[in-house]
Amino acid sequence: MLRRTLVAAFLLVLGLLAWCYSVATADPAVRRADIAMPDWPAAIPPVRLVLISDIHVQGPDMPPERLERIVAQINRLKPDLVLIAGDLISEKRLGQRPYTMAVALKPLGGLRPRLGSIAVLGNHDHWYDAPGAVAALRTAGVTVLANDAVRIGPVAVGGLDDDFTGRADLPRTLARLRRLGGAKLLLSHSPDPFPDVPTSMSLMLAGHTHCGQISLPLIGPPKTMSKYGTRYACGLIREDGKTLVVGAGLGTSGIPLRFGTEPEMWLLTLGPARPAAAR
Repeated sequence: MLRRTLVAAFLLVLGLLAWCYSVATADPAVRRADIAMPDWPAAIPPVRLVLISDIHVQGPDMPPERLERIVAQINRLKPDLVLIAGDLISEKRLGQRPYTMAVALKPLGGLRPRLGSIAVLGNHDHWYDAPGAVAALRTAGVTVLANDAVRIGPVAVGGLDDDFTGRADLPRTLARLRRLGGAKLLLSHSPDPFPDVPTSMSLMLAGHTHCGQISLPLIGPPKTMSKYGTRYACGLIREDGKTLVVGAGLGTSGIPLRFGTEPEMWLLTLGPARPAAAR
């Protein structure tokens, strides 16, 4: 009886692990929201923006071939702009195969947004090979921001360097943004700078938390990698007249498994003032 119980328990655990791996490697869900921008330029039509984060290229769950499929999925959404909120690479303890930045990020060259693609780096990129990440992104046609800002179409994007490793310079980034016209938003790997963002900056986009990656029933995520716990861990958050969107990411960190969360990207429609609504 004991032996049968142990075998049954082993098979149950094995099945649960296989299911968590299948969730982690599924096609990303597409979350959608309309975001009102109070500084949207007059007479300019809305812009469709795709936010992705935490790609974490590494075997077994996120080889470059899977990233190619996700790029094709993004292109089918016909975005005007793609924003990438850091952590492009991974060094999982259970990873089977690491990739150089050049190989890992080559699929991003297939992105076809009308206005272009912009990225910031995350903590794993700095730990692994930040110069290689910048070079590979530029080769793929992606603009890289590090405490800097750029105007692209009707949108001005301020890109914070990684806050988790102490590289973010919010005052400098805001100063660069103020010199630009257009509707202004912040792109950051971590959501933690959000409380310090002035109310004049109505929108911030981030990743890093993976929405917990493992989120247990009744308990929630045991770990979010944010000093604010679950406050900014996931989804669309409105606070003090500002909007924060935190994506669950595409890949995984630590272990190639997800439970209670799923890979996702956000399709945001930015336009003139009207209520922001997730759906």
